[in-house]
Amino acid sequence: MSRNEVQTDALNVPILNGKAHEETEKQMTLTVLGCGTLGIAILSGILNSLSSNGSSQPSPSPSGTTTPAAQQEDELPSRVPSRFIACVTRDASAKRVKTALSSHLSSVTILKNENLKGVQQADVVLLGCKPKNLKDGILREPGMREALRGKLVISILAGTPIESLEENVYGPKTLTEKDPFAAGRCRFVRVMPNTSSLIRSSMTVIADSTPPLSPTQSTLVTWILSRIGRVVNLPPYMMDAATALCGSGPAFFALMLESMADGAVAMGLPRAEAQTMAAQTMKGTAEMVLNGQHPALLREQVCTPGGCTAGGLQVLEDGKVRASVATGVRTASVAASRLGRGEQGVNGPR
Repeated sequence: MSRNEVQTDALNVPILNGKAHEETEKQMTLTVLGCGTLGIAILSGILNSLSSNGSSQPSPSPSGTTTPAAQQEDELPSRVPSRFIACVTRDASAKRVKTALSSHLSSVTILKNENLKGVQQADVVLLGCKPKNLKDGILREPGMREALRGKLVISILAGTPIESLEENVYGPKTLTEKDPFAAGRCRFVRVMPNTSSLIRSSMTVIADSTPPLSPTQSTLVTWILSRIGRVVNLPPYMMDAATALCGSGPAFFALMLESMADGAVAMGLPRAEAQTMAAQTMKGTAEMVLNGQHPALLREQVCTPGGCTAGGLQVLEDGKVRASVATGVRTASVAASRLGRGEQGVNGPR
């Protein structure tokens, strides 16, 4: 057995169902099923976190972005992932993963078109494929149901509720109030991170589960996701809006940043300096809001009567920037919901 493989007799260690278990030195394996942009970002964030801590033992994030639960030392998971498997379908994707995680390849195995093998070797599965791949049967491969049994599956599929995931694997009308592990199934958890995971600055939303996750499960999920940024918990019905705000948000903010830099360049600033200045200004403003400053009050503090800021804001308001941005978030939320239902062409004419 190679150094990148995990013995299969350790796959169903019952740490995930909250029951008493025998402490061993067996490593926990996290498999990313469909390791694309977000999957790579999450793996990179976790691996960098573990590397900076000097071990695979849990510890609070140095950035201070963990949730209160994750910061409680007595609530940290007794085991965290230390081996990782990235499942892809194309050579180009495998090369991309290898390049992005080049400094951590001793802990990462890349599997091409071997999803079942990756799941069989996992303790925790991160479902990172596109929603359409779910419809194409990525979880209905022969043997997949058995491989998933008793495992925690963290889904980052946009617009895809737990009910759809359950039905895809086990058929309709299988979702009950019973503990899925007790019913011989896997346990799905729906989350929504964003691409800032790569620099451990993600805003990740975890959907509340029914029945609730056990303390062990909840702590492990929160720990994994708090390695890559901030974490909040919301009811499932809010996840499409959260997807639009947090998942699509970086693209929206990038457009605003680019637009501000364009305006500065038009007035004579060099492109590189304008982009850096716009980015730092956006970052500083965001930090002030995160520290408790209300954005409306912050705007008023900068807006001197009769000054240049007031003039610029008036142009933005006349151009309906506020309404356009809000409508963009609403439209992305609806599109996320439709994508989760397997629809195509969700961004057609309205």
